[in-house]
Amino acid sequence: MSLPLMATGVAVGAWLAYAWLPHLATPACTWRGPRGARRVALTFDDGPDPAWTPRVLAGLARLGVPATFFLVGERAARAPDIVRDMAAAGHEIANHSWSHKSLWLLSPARTADEIGRAHELLGDLAGRAPRHFRPPWGMVNAAMFPALWRWRERCVFWSIQTEGLRPRSPAAQAAHLRRRAHAGAIVDLHDAEGLAGAPARLLAALPVMVDELRAAGYDPVTVTELLDGVSHLA
Repeated sequence: MSLPLMATGVAVGAWLAYAWLPHLATPACTWRGPRGARRVALTFDDGPDPAWTPRVLAGLARLGVPATFFLVGERAARAPDIVRDMAAAGHEIANHSWSHKSLWLLSPARTADEIGRAHELLGDLAGRAPRHFRPPWGMVNAAMFPALWRWRERCVFWSIQTEGLRPRSPAAQAAHLRRRAHAGAIVDLHDAEGLAGAPARLLAALPVMVDELRAAGYDPVTVTELLDGVSHLA
């Protein structure tokens, strides 16, 4: 084997060990809450978005629903008042990295910085350090786990995603959640426009989804309330 081929093989092997094999450890992350209590956590990714997040907050206020927002640090830095409004309304602030870069593409030092910078800023804005981290696009690397241990954050994925990489109408999103709803569900929603039109579709679907969850006996709570069994009414 030629030296260039050997070097390529070594590089591919190193990348697999760093960025792909750690996915074997993601079962240790949180994908859902306890199966007993009929509770679900509504989570929102990629904000705060100045145009859409205030509308989502207003919708949640009308519905009387607490939620968990996985925020991007650099976006929070540009909209600090929205983050403060979230915290004041009783919503949970969680970490979605500083710049929403795929962890597959980041070095260990950059990974630690992405998690740590967002952790510190969000804690300052919310008045309480975030306890949970969701990796952008669900992609992890080997450096993520020690960084989360350092910042005492828990890795949280989701068990239901109402809209993924392809657009789904509000009615289809509500129907998907209706079919998949279960005790301990962590529902992944988006209040920022990573996928074109996603926040508008979410806003149209949200009242139906919440009404149907409640009609089925589910209580929407934050991620911390779901996992730790506390009540936002306490």
